Amino acid sequence: MPTEVIMPKLGMGMEQGTVVAWQKRVGDTVRKGECVVEIRSEKIEFEVESPVDGVLLDILVPDDGVVSCGTVIGYVGELQEARPAAGDTEVSSASSPGSGLAPTRSEGVPKISPAARKLARELGVDVRSVTGTGPGGRITKEDVERAAEVLRQAGGDITRTAVSAPAVSAAPGGGGTSSAAPRTAVEPAAASPIASNLIPDKGAREVVPLTPMRQAIAARMMQSLHQSAQLTITMRADVTAAVELLHSHADWLKQRYGVKFTLTDWVARATVLALQDHPEVNGWMMEGGIQLAPAVHLGIAVALDNGLVVPVVRDADRLSFGELGQAIKSVSQRARAGKLEPGETGGSTFTMTNLGGYGIEFFTPILNPPEIGILGVGAAQETAAFIAGGWQACTQLPLSLTFDHRALDGAPAAAFLSSVKRYLEEPVRMVL
Repeated sequence: MPTEVIMPKLGMGMEQGTVVAWQKRVGDTVRKGECVVEIRSEKIEFEVESPVDGVLLDILVPDDGVVSCGTVIGYVGELQEARPAAGDTEVSSASSPGSGLAPTRSEGVPKISPAARKLARELGVDVRSVTGTGPGGRITKEDVERAAEVLRQAGGDITRTAVSAPAVSAAPGGGGTSSAAPRTAVEPAAASPIASNLIPDKGAREVVPLTPMRQAIAARMMQSLHQSAQLTITMRADVTAAVELLHSHADWLKQRYGVKFTLTDWVARATVLALQDHPEVNGWMMEGGIQLAPAVHLGIAVALDNGLVVPVVRDADRLSFGELGQAIKSVSQRARAGKLEPGETGGSTFTMTNLGGYGIEFFTPILNPPEIGILGVGAAQETAAFIAGGWQACTQLPLSLTFDHRALDGAPAAAFLSSVKRYLEEPVRMVL
């Protein structure tokens, strides 16, 4: 019997998935573990591997098709095996709504990395016209960038279409569009008072449709703000000793764990220890009560080119300082490369987000529902402090804690943040 290729469920909150691109044509030989199709959830892109050796017998869901998790999207088997008859798979397509099942792709299926495909969508490059220079002719980001530059120099921008301003106002927000939707240039109508109100000057304006990821982020942030009572408190921690300890052991840590450690790793370790000291902060605000978690699953907010994802370091309370830093680097790198595994983007009990790299000090993080708290980390500042009767050079780190006031009052929230501060100021306690 042919083996099914299934639309995977990449997280508890995932209900549907989009077929980004089939990497094999019907009749192509595939090996177990080889990528046959790229799919996308609201958060990440993912390569679905062939479950067996064989031949791609059938494609039931075409590129841009959207189906429920668990749906059969194709079949792999032996060439002589009969292809199962197509069932009643309900497919919606961003490119042709209501078209139902489409014919399989016949020719010219390009091999392309998820990062290159995402860049091609953003730059409006038709990947079928790009020659790949990667292994096996695979299209890389550099190939896409070169193609985009050639297109720009030739003056060809086939992705932009002029429409009138009132047409844009009829569909605000670009709801329901896919990340492949074209950018639309809006030419203001000089004689229209509506257009004049929308666009005060004469220059063309560009409306960029929301990608599925951006739509998901927008909906989740609005849900977070509307369904919780959020309050932010701030504090500075003197991380002079932590920075010095990190620098003095940088080579040893790199040799031992294979990654470069930063101040963020100290903050993560301090957060995990503080959550163990204050278990009332580690959990979820659920309907009817507060559910405290038996382990610390630390979410790490990672900025992507087109949005934000929060991979999770599970059982962070069981990891040493070095192991935790290693795990954070691993999930962060896979998140940026679109290589997160199913289940790595949900179930966090507390989240950290860091804007220090942008020079930001204090800010107001938004809760990652249904979590009770989220810690914002700012840019470390070298300054002078009056300590023990004299001025001393020191490094101070801004910390911003947002918490759900329904689950936590100000005093226990402040106690938790004070614990994070205390661990950061006494780093030896974090490694013993």
